[in-house]
Amino acid sequence: KEYFESVPQYFNVSDDERTEYQRKTLHQILIDVPRTSTSSAIFHSELVQRALERLLYIWALRHPASGYVQGINDLATPFFVAFLSDHLPAGASCSAEELEKFHDGEPYVLAHAEADSFWCLSKLLDSVQDHYTFAQPGIQRMVFKLKELVARIDAKLHAHLADQGLQFIQFAFRWMNCLLLRELKLDLILRLWDTYMSEHGGGGDSGGDSDAGDGFATLHVYVCAALLTRWSDKLCNMDFQQLVTFLQHLPTAEWTEKDVAELLSQAFVFKSLYHNAQSHLRS
Repeated sequence: KEYFESVPQYFNVSDDERTEYQRKTLHQILIDVPRTSTSSAIFHSELVQRALERLLYIWALRHPASGYVQGINDLATPFFVAFLSDHLPAGASCSAEELEKFHDGEPYVLAHAEADSFWCLSKLLDSVQDHYTFAQPGIQRMVFKLKELVARIDAKLHAHLADQGLQFIQFAFRWMNCLLLRELKLDLILRLWDTYMSEHGGGGDSGGDSDAGDGFATLHVYVCAALLTRWSDKLCNMDFQQLVTFLQHLPTAEWTEKDVAELLSQAFVFKSLYHNAQSHLRS
């Protein structure tokens, strides 16, 4: 009810009533939404795209410290899939046409999914809020931690990346910004995020090394370390351009839940070894 009361207040207004900042924000969201999760038919539906536009724009206006940043659109998609999958005839693989037909018979389910996705996205972003403020210090911090972790876990790989002049920010920024949504299929993201949420410590402040944002901040860094070192031998035989191409197009298209379970197992091993020995993670 609170969410839908904010729709006419924030979204259903003419462009003349919007500030320059609001117009630019909406313009960027309208560009990004059609590009969101193009591999999933659900997000080809105009109904879902309009819902995404509304919730992203309302979130941005309610959070002026960060506002809308590209990548936030991706973070809403697992929630939509989770809330809709039990109601759709073929789950997440349902086509846009099936969704339209379904909506005719169940007009409230999509509306509820929109509102629930808004609040879940808000809760997630509250826990990693400094990832999306000016200069994105939270993401910078996570990339730095990943670099230091890999130096400790796999010195040979770390040295090779340095020798090739590859900066971690060049490939890991997206891993942190989109929480691997560009690297893994949506059904595998649901598996991954389910574990992140079970590890989530609860509070709204993810600063420093506290456990408040444990799943979506701390554990995610260890998952990224496990992901990178998984291909260590192959990466150590690549030059700069090969490294960039490989790391921007990871061979995960055929991955199953078993692969994600193995990734998480390795991440938990790394966390148990290094999380309580923090000196190597600080400059």
